[in-house]
Amino acid sequence: MLEPVQRIPRYELLLKEYVQKLPADAPDQADAQKALDMIFSAAQHSNAAITEMERLQNLWDVYQRLGLEDDIVDPSNELLQEGPIQKISFRHSSTMERYLFLFNNMLLYCVPKVIQVGAQFQVRTRIDVAGMKVRELNDVEFPHSFLVSGKQRTLELQAQYVLFWGRSQEEMNTWIQSCQRAIDQIGKRHETFKAAVQGPEGDTEEHQLKSEELGIRAPQWVRDKMVTMCMRCKTPFNVLTRRRHHCRACGYVVCAKCSDYRARLKYDDSRLNRVCLECYVFLTGNLLPEDKEDKKKGILEKESSKVSEQSLMCSFLQLLGDKWGKASSRGWCVIPRDDPLVLYIYAAPQDMKAHTSIPLLGYQVTSGPLADPRAFQLQQSGLVYSFRAESEDLKGQWMKAIDRAARGPSFTGAEGELSD
Repeated sequence: MLEPVQRIPRYELLLKEYVQKLPADAPDQADAQKALDMIFSAAQHSNAAITEMERLQNLWDVYQRLGLEDDIVDPSNELLQEGPIQKISFRHSSTMERYLFLFNNMLLYCVPKVIQVGAQFQVRTRIDVAGMKVRELNDVEFPHSFLVSGKQRTLELQAQYVLFWGRSQEEMNTWIQSCQRAIDQIGKRHETFKAAVQGPEGDTEEHQLKSEELGIRAPQWVRDKMVTMCMRCKTPFNVLTRRRHHCRACGYVVCAKCSDYRARLKYDDSRLNRVCLECYVFLTGNLLPEDKEDKKKGILEKESSKVSEQSLMCSFLQLLGDKWGKASSRGWCVIPRDDPLVLYIYAAPQDMKAHTSIPLLGYQVTSGPLADPRAFQLQQSGLVYSFRAESEDLKGQWMKAIDRAARGPSFTGAEGELSD
């Protein structure tokens, strides 16, 4: 008296063996093969029905943990991955525990509830998979981190801490691959729909919209500690009179004066948001006031992030001695590819302006005191600049790069690279 769900596969096995045993000219051969095809179809249908019931039951369990919110519950959804994650704070150098649910059409960014009566999680943000982008972040301070950028919000996330293994590289890769798989699937469906409705010439306007995502997609915010000055007017920040603000359109860290504007952003349901002057002009079409027009850039006004991307050498160095005044004892040092004979020193990697530049031509580079194997010095006509690298290997790379630059243009290649 087995249940039908157990009898069907047994019937299939029985009929397979029966067909194999039958002689080729047996009168039952055609009927037996027909019966085998029918029971095979029934088995496939039964398995598909069981799989669907299990999927719906798992989906219902997830919806109950989320509080059965009306705009989330949909039987056509498919849960691809769920799990704890660390969210990197833009304001502070810390992470916060969060929880992600990745469906085939949306990513839910949730906060675990302290009192878990009924729902276990509160949904903070829903990010549509359509238009979402994901990529790995090369962040020394937060390893195994990745960026999820959607139309509703942009998140910097770090793989959850795993006991005995630390931050899991495999876990980060799994999240990135799952998100990319969902993006690819929904992209294929959209392409199929556009091809059927619009024809081969229907995607011209789509590419134009992608090149102007300001205000349409939530930006990646620059972290507060990555800059020491306004990324628009280059004025240094301080705690009392010039505090940090974020432009909601481009994500730059700016001062109150440069962000004293409001514009409607589509990704935030066209609500008014604080934006910087440049984004305000772009989004509203209002002309730039004459007193706000850009002044001619000074020699130190080289944006750190852009210079670092195209640099011969860049890293943090400890700035030793009293020659640096009240500046930070740690500086982001860069030798640009387009200006290979000058060392630029920034207070932070995302600053828009260097606080010091040193023309390297004619300088001598020597090791520091024996008691400090990571220190080295630049000397010329009584001027001495002292630095300390984070490792002896990094110190050797800096001394080699500076020594080549100090010998002049004959030691640089055609495109500005320091040659051997």
